[in-house]
Amino acid sequence: MSGSARRTAYSALKRGLDIGSSGIALVLLSPIMIVVGVLVAARLGRPVLFAQQRPGLKGKVFRLYKFRTMKNLDLSRGLVTDEQRLTKFGQGLRSTSLDELPTLVNVFRGEMSIVGPRPLLVQYLDRYTPEQARRHDVRPGITGLAQVSGRNSLTWQEKFDLDTEYVDRRSLILDLRILLRTVQTVLRREDISAEGEATAAEFLGSSPRNTQTE
Repeated sequence: MSGSARRTAYSALKRGLDIGSSGIALVLLSPIMIVVGVLVAARLGRPVLFAQQRPGLKGKVFRLYKFRTMKNLDLSRGLVTDEQRLTKFGQGLRSTSLDELPTLVNVFRGEMSIVGPRPLLVQYLDRYTPEQARRHDVRPGITGLAQVSGRNSLTWQEKFDLDTEYVDRRSLILDLRILLRTVQTVLRREDISAEGEATAAEFLGSSPRNTQTE
C-alpha cells in the first residue's frame, strides 16, 4: 500500500473512531455534563456554554463549545482581565478538563478530532508562517502532541513544532500514545497556565520579539 493510500485509510478509520468514541462519550458522560452545567450556572451565571469561532481543517472556521470558566466582563466590579474573571471553580474545571466535555459535540459533527493540534484563535491565521500554518492540514483536536509535551509551559514555536511534527507523523499508534499521556497529564494537572497568565499570552507572530506562550 502506498503512503497516500495508507494516509487515506488512516483518515477514514480515525474519523470512524472519532464518531463512535465521541457519540458513546456524550451518552455516558451526559449525567456529569448536566451536573457541571448546573454548577456553572450557579457559580458563574449564564450562559453556561462558552462558544467561540475557531479555525479547523484547512482554516475553515467553526464554532467551538466549552463550559464557561470565567465570570462575565463587569467594569463596575473590576472584572476586566482574564486573571480577574477566572475563579477557583473555573480553574478546577480547567485542571480536570471538565470544561472540554461539550467539545465532544464538535468531534461528533466532524469539526474536530479527539487527537490533533489545538484549535487556536481566528485572528492568528494571518500571523502564521507557512510552516506553522501546516497545523491546519488536519482536524484540530481536544488533545494533541503539544498538550502532552508541556501544554502552556511551552513557547509558541515549541508548540507549533510539535503540531507540525504530529501532522507529519500522525498514525493510530501515535494517537493512542497521546491519549494515554493525556490521562497522565490530566491526573497530574500539569502546565495548565503559562506563568503570569490565566491561560496564555497572545500569539503576535514569529518575529524575534514575540516569544509569548499560548
